[in-house]
Amino acid sequence: MFIQTEATHDPNRMRFLPGRAVYPDGVLAFASAAEARRSPLASRLFGIEEVRAVELGADSVTVTKADSAEWLQLKPAVLGAIMDHFVAGMPVLTEAQAAPEGGAELPLDENDPVVAEIRELIETRIRPAAVQGGGDVQLRGWEKGVVYLELQGPAFRLKAGIENMLRHYVPEVQGVADWRDARPKPGLATPEGQTIRELLERVINPQVAGHGGRIALVDVDIPRVYIRMEGGCQGCGMANVTLKQGVEVQIKQAVPSIREVLDVTEHADGTNPYYQPA
Repeated sequence: MFIQTEATHDPNRMRFLPGRAVYPDGVLAFASAAEARRSPLASRLFGIEEVRAVELGADSVTVTKADSAEWLQLKPAVLGAIMDHFVAGMPVLTEAQAAPEGGAELPLDENDPVVAEIRELIETRIRPAAVQGGGDVQLRGWEKGVVYLELQGPAFRLKAGIENMLRHYVPEVQGVADWRDARPKPGLATPEGQTIRELLERVINPQVAGHGGRIALVDVDIPRVYIRMEGGCQGCGMANVTLKQGVEVQIKQAVPSIREVLDVTEHADGTNPYYQPA
């Protein structure tokens, strides 16, 4: 079995391509060993001490390492873990728990007239605009007034406009959320999580908004924080500089118990690697 490797814009993240399907149904991201219990493959990778996050894609496995680790020493262990998993014929997810990211299948009743109305707006008005700008939008779920969307690339910058449009034409819509944020994350409700969220919204996001970007708080698992770069920050050649010299410094100052800030963004999916003002 031959596994290819592919570097990303983030030196702490590397993509591994085993030459076979991994998770064809979308993307699964795990930020801790506890989250990865439903995935034998991700659990095996978290057994490597320096692994900090694992993301399973259609035909790839993306691993985030600790800042102190070196790929020269870590890569053989990751390659061995992936190879052992597939050679043993193990499933990527256990059947009883197989589900897209979020921990459970997001509700999406295609017979619901509200869902039909939302889908029509997305397909006829929202998605064409997103694709034209180099991004994409997919409807992933509808529950309790919230529309869960999969936003790709520059489409993150359209989120506020998408929400306004959906709420205008579909009165039942109360808000729009990223489908990856549907999974309950207790770390966000902690005092540290609330402090970091406020820091992002009041200080950091206004700073990166001038470049069409946004930084979302994914989870807090002390001493680590997991963030996702959106909009113009996704795929940006300066993303790692923004993280290490800006975001991480400010978060550590605000919450001294934090030791690492890990970026779980799939930067290779960004279509705007160097932001150019309109």
